[in-house]
Amino acid sequence: MLVGKQSWRFDNQPVIISTGTVGGPFEGNGAIPEAFDLLHDELWIGEKSFEKAQTILVEGAVTTALKKASVKKEDVNFLLAGDLVNQLTPSSFAGRSLAIPYLGMFGACSTSMEGLALGSFLINGSGAHHVVSVASSHNSATEKQFRYPTEYGGQKPPTAQWTATAAGAALVAKTGDGPRVTGATMGKVIDMGISDPFNMGGAMAPAAADTIETHFKEFHRGPDDYDLIVTGDLGQIGLPICRDLLKQKGYELGHDRFQDCGLMLYKEDQPVLAGASGPGCSAVVTYGHLLNKVKSGEIRRLLVVATGALLSPLSFQQKETIPCIAHAVVIESPKGGAL
Repeated sequence: MLVGKQSWRFDNQPVIISTGTVGGPFEGNGAIPEAFDLLHDELWIGEKSFEKAQTILVEGAVTTALKKASVKKEDVNFLLAGDLVNQLTPSSFAGRSLAIPYLGMFGACSTSMEGLALGSFLINGSGAHHVVSVASSHNSATEKQFRYPTEYGGQKPPTAQWTATAAGAALVAKTGDGPRVTGATMGKVIDMGISDPFNMGGAMAPAAADTIETHFKEFHRGPDDYDLIVTGDLGQIGLPICRDLLKQKGYELGHDRFQDCGLMLYKEDQPVLAGASGPGCSAVVTYGHLLNKVKSGEIRRLLVVATGALLSPLSFQQKETIPCIAHAVVIESPKGGAL
């Protein structure tokens, strides 16, 4: 059901019946290693390129989610997948090997919730019985494309973030046991004129604030209606900016209820500068860490606001500013009822 202009309420409440999370060695040494179903001990993952290694991440996350739910890939109607590599190459090649009807998603680092929202929309409207949504990133593949190869050893400013080597998949079904997807708000493209590719948090913060404000208005809710609101990867720079922007709109979001996936993934002593980033960041933190709290009832209602910077190497070379987006999804616990 359409709510307002940009939101959906899922009256049939699609269920996340299982998830799959895969990470690399840096993530295994991070703050939430227990959130991963599978951790690789080297970035190449036995492949000849980082892009091929990222395909392995996607395949691993999807097959893990299917195995945990005892669902055959032949019973999945659609695979919604996205990443940061040119033309979604790792996702498309994973779609080739998985042989599930495939829809490529690109929302940069917002892809995790873009895919979950659209997959839930399909399930809610009886357009599918099973959907898998997966988002991935690979540190070395992303650095090589958007900035400099890691071998170059270029020094980054403190506003830069560390792209996660990770993939997170959610298997969404019409019925079953698990967290329920009850709503979503799709964001608008917001560009405040920032052109620095090393300040993604600052560039994305206005888009996150806009989506959160829109969500509150269209659902007639406020911060107190959620146990936790998390952004995707605003990091140390973008999160306080987003909090200040929302405060100007009359919404007070305290530190206990407003957090960021990019600040949860790694330890404070890891050299990630302003925090984590990448489509895989919000995917694995949500599906591997936060959903465990939702399942237990510790979090009854969760709002995940995945954030994305829609730049490309081409737009950067042409000295364009950075358009940004944020998509929000409401996930509720199967225990304890709604707030």
